[in-house]
Parts: sequence; C-alpha cells; structure tokens
Amino acid sequence: MGDPHRVGVVGLGVISRAYLDTLANHPAVSIAALADLDASRSAAVAATIPGAEALSVERLLARPDVQTVLNLTIPAAHADISLGASEAGKNVYVEKPLAVTFPDGRSIIERAASAGVRVGCAPDTVLGTGTQTARAAIDGGLIGRPLSASAVMVTAGHERWHPNPDFYYVPGGGPLLDMGPYYISALIHLLGPVRAVVGAASRLRAERVIGSGPRTGQRVPVEVDTHVSGVLEHANGALSTITTSFDGVATTAAPIEVHGETGTLAVPDPNYFDGEVRLFALGGTEWRVLEPRAGYAHASRGIGLIDLVRADGQRPPRAGGDVALHVLETMTTLLRSAAEGRRIELTTVAERPEPVPLTAVESWNA
Repeated sequence: MGDPHRVGVVGLGVISRAYLDTLANHPAVSIAALADLDASRSAAVAATIPGAEALSVERLLARPDVQTVLNLTIPAAHADISLGASEAGKNVYVEKPLAVTFPDGRSIIERAASAGVRVGCAPDTVLGTGTQTARAAIDGGLIGRPLSASAVMVTAGHERWHPNPDFYYVPGGGPLLDMGPYYISALIHLLGPVRAVVGAASRLRAERVIGSGPRTGQRVPVEVDTHVSGVLEHANGALSTITTSFDGVATTAAPIEVHGETGTLAVPDPNYFDGEVRLFALGGTEWRVLEPRAGYAHASRGIGLIDLVRADGQRPPRAGGDVALHVLETMTTLLRSAAEGRRIELTTVAERPEPVPLTAVESWNA
C-alpha cells in the first residue's frame, strides 16, 4: 500500500465529528490540515489528530501536499470552497447538498472536469448494507420489474436539537435540500435516474423556536418551504412519491418502499448505513428479512471519501459528483415545479453508480 492520501478538512461543525472518527484512523487517509471560521476550534481539533495542522481556509487550499478537500461547511459556502479546491488542483468531497443552487452545482462539476480533479459528495449512507442490499434484491429479480416507490421523511424540525439551526431555514435548507439527498440518492441507486418531476410545497409557520443550547428560546425566521411533496418520474418508467417535512411530529410510514410486479421491499432509513431490508413476496403471508448481501458493512461517515480515494481514477466514485448534481437538480426542480404548478423535465442524467459488493469492515477499514 502506498502513502496515505492527504486530506484537508474545511468546516468543523456538528457533522465533522462523525467524519473525523472514520478518517483520522484510516490507513488510506491522512488528515493533514483543518480550517474553520473559528480558529480556536480548528486548533483544538488539530491537537487531537497527530500530524494535522490548523490553518486558514486560504492556506489550506494553497497547501501543495493536500490532495483532497473535505468540504463540511454550511450549504451556502459549499460552492465557494469546492470551486476553490478545484482551482487549486485538488479533489473535493462535499457534504450534501452539492450546492444551494443548480447553477452553482453545475459550475462545481464543470470546473473540476476542466481542472482534471474529482468530485465526491454525500450522502455515502447509501453505500452501506441497507440500501445496497435492497438494490441487490431488485437487481436480482426478487420483486420482479419495479413499478413504483415511496419515500417519507417527517420530523418536527431540527431546531429542537441543533443549537444553531438558522441555516436549515434559509435558501439551501428546508427539509428537501437537507434530508432529500438521502432519499433521492437511495431512489437513484435503487431505480435509476429521474427524468421529470411534479411538486407541491407549503410554508405555514413564519418562525421557529430554538430548543437547545445557549440560544434556547430564540426565534429563527423561516425563509423556505418546510413541507415538500412530489412525484419523481424515473427514466425506466417507475414512479416515486416523496414527502419531506419539518411540519410533522411522527409517522408510521416506512422510510422507503419499492413495489414490483412480484413483491414489495421495505428499505431502511437512508440516513443510516445499515438496517433491515424486508421482502413481502406476491402470494406470501408475511414479511421476510433479507440477510445483508451487498454494501460496506458497519460503514460510517467518510466511507464515500475512502471509496473515492481507492477508486484512484480507475472508476467513478460511488458517491460521485454526477449523482450529486442530478440529485440537486431533482430537488431544485421539484421546488420550482411546486412554485409554478407544472411538470418539469430535468436536464441532467446520471448513471446508477457501480454497486458495492458485500465488504466486511475489516476490509474497507484496512
């Protein structure tokens, strides 16, 4: 095995801990530099990772030995940091969504292609045994020809637990751009790309109240739709219905169900890497749990970056920029459809990523 791939991390908010827990101890990766708007935070985190240096964003992007930038900034900063990484000749792996707007997302992909660097993007949860086992079941014919799917995400809103939830309620936030990438990425892995969408959306509360942390009780204005529903027309003819909401308390709906001519699959929450995949076969009498048959077992945040590094340009990364751009266009077009009240066709096409064979943690973590 060669030298570890050197990574610079920009943005050390809540999500960064999960990534660092995976990457800081992985033999294929070395965390070389860390940057955050709060310099004391980057210094404190760097002190816990041997060999890591706390730098400004500008110095991190200019550092010649950083090969890939892990972009964990808030969504509004995704484009600037990702474009800066490409301009510096570095790969970028960005937290979802790829960007706040579709034009910005397209610029990220085009700039990277011009610079000869690669783009990866969360979510990488879809590379775990949950979504990948469901995909293997569909591809193996266990439900016959897939006809339709449903995807449901309902929560009361992230302000209940996040100490600084403001960015969830400005452009680039909302339930669709925040949580939709998990569900739509999973649907693309399961059923393939989307060709057109029809949407509806609402925003029935003007503000939210922070429920935890030092700002408890403060009010946050709502600038985005907080309940979004839609229909996705897949290129293979299947129809998916999707609901993402910050306006509910609870739901009994399965996170994802896929219906085929000879069976239905219940797919686990795509916000997680694993979980039970259940099959109800036509003519059967009960649900049957499928044993994991594909995916990175016991995976964690950052497996998509590791997959990108190990692809080494020989194949597209499974959590790649082309899928992320297609997901972003699907979401932003769904919101536009809701605003304009009409069906809209997409302009991008993304191939289903290469499936992940069942890979034990001892293999992917070595």
